[in-house]
Amino acid sequence: MKSIALFFVVFILTVQTAWAGRAKIDTVARDPYASALVMDAETGKVLFSDHPDTPVFPASVIKLMNLLVILDRIDQGTLKLEDMVQVTTEAAKTGGSQVYLDPKERFTVEDLLYALAVQSANDAAVALAVHIAGSKEGFVALMNQKAAELGMKNTHIYSVHGLPPSEGQQPDVTTATDLALLCRALANRPEALKYTGTRERGFRDNTFIMRNHNHLLGQIDGCDGFKTGYYQAAGFSIAVTARKGGVRIISIVMGSKDRKVRDAKASELLGKGFAMVPPKPEPAVAVSKPAPPAATPVQNAAPAPPAAVPAAPEKPVASSGGGWGTFFLGLGTGVVLFGLLAFFLLRKRSRR
Repeated sequence: MKSIALFFVVFILTVQTAWAGRAKIDTVARDPYASALVMDAETGKVLFSDHPDTPVFPASVIKLMNLLVILDRIDQGTLKLEDMVQVTTEAAKTGGSQVYLDPKERFTVEDLLYALAVQSANDAAVALAVHIAGSKEGFVALMNQKAAELGMKNTHIYSVHGLPPSEGQQPDVTTATDLALLCRALANRPEALKYTGTRERGFRDNTFIMRNHNHLLGQIDGCDGFKTGYYQAAGFSIAVTARKGGVRIISIVMGSKDRKVRDAKASELLGKGFAMVPPKPEPAVAVSKPAPPAATPVQNAAPAPPAAVPAAPEKPVASSGGGWGTFFLGLGTGVVLFGLLAFFLLRKRSRR
């Protein structure tokens, strides 16, 4: 009995030691949420907020900053989507949500971007960070620099993936207000929404199917972003966007105790946002959209117009110019036939 009791004591102490770093984090999760915010993406106007400046742990939602930093590098020409990324041992050992990278593998930047946005792959986040900045710490510096540029005054990033901090490490901290600024920057980039709006995608020659953790993508019309996040102390969080009637709304719900409640609130707040911003009639856009297709065939089929354009007027010209000739020809033919018929009839009578 003593040996069994000793075993349990050692086991409990081992578990406590292993989780000591994480146990120090006080939970920020609340019911229905810790904070929320709704924004008009075009104007930046805040349409609704509830404790928007309360500090929260973003968890994987922070990967949206990874995406923005990487897209900036692509715009600058210092990085290309087709560039190959060598997986490091450090990346392969990263836990949590992942695509199970192996140090022997290499993937394109774009493949890993999809893994980051769709699968929320922590190993992909590390692989990209090391490839771009040389180390995780170097990439974290780029993330904080971008946060400062966007005016995210209450955001402090310590990781490239948003996982719970290890012992001695600080947790990533942000606010709904700050995240709205990040999301607005991404909403103005169609290439960003291409990644965050993908519901399902194959990875590693389709041997691994990635499925987006944002279930609102298939439930709300026009929804094409952004990202979810969760760990116990952080609660369930989501930054989501949708476009409808020429209006784009951003909805942010942070630190909910329940995933379904989080999604329901985010959806409800999107609806609230759309109700507050009238749809844009966009008459000019509606008129101009059909114009390019009409002009394109004329430009692309340059040889065709000379053949087609004269053809239309030529037919009426030919018919109107040759009309009298045809009439007199027909009249003459009729007279000749009438004369022959009369000749034969007179001949017949004379024989009788």
